[in-house]
Amino acid sequence: MMTKTLYAEFTVKSGSEVRVAEMMRELTEKVRQEPGNQLFLPYTRQTNPREYFVFEVYADDAAFQEHITADYGAKFNGELASHIEEDGSVLTWLDAVD
Repeated sequence: MMTKTLYAEFTVKSGSEVRVAEMMRELTEKVRQEPGNQLFLPYTRQTNPREYFVFEVYADDAAFQEHITADYGAKFNGELASHIEEDGSVLTWLDAVD
């Protein structure tokens, strides 16, 4: 089985910083409890704390599917859309270098 590794990035609109930080703390707690989640690390850019980067690793495709279909994830993404500059999180899929 291949792990699913990605990072998501988005930029928070001015004035939404506190709410998004709260949302991210709540989501992080829930995602880290998913059986197939191996890593979920949210960061902000040191020079611009409105820019978020989330490094994520899931055990396999099934674990990632479980993650993206979780009701709390849908709620998070639905609310996040009104707080960020992009249309949604920009996802970058990663492959390990052997």
